[in-house]
Amino acid sequence: MKILMTSLVALALAVPMAFAQDDSDEPSQDTVDAIMTMLTDMSCEMDPDDIEVEDEGGYDLDDVICQGEGQMDIELDADLNIVERRME
Repeated sequence: MKILMTSLVALALAVPMAFAQDDSDEPSQDTVDAIMTMLTDMSCEMDPDDIEVEDEGGYDLDDVICQGEGQMDIELDADLNIVERRME
């Protein structure tokens, strides 16, 4: 009985961990702030929730709207340098 109770307690503690969201694919707040400042300087804006971390360590900015240019996606490297701009 003692082994069963120990197993149940261990299982109860493990289940929430298994469903916990992995935030490693979320940019840090400092990175989000730096990207948003960069976009403001470029006369662009976007929803910060549309910043995605790429596997290579860069960032993909979806649905960026720039004054006089329209809507585009922007790809940044890990140092926040623009690698590619794609018009939508």
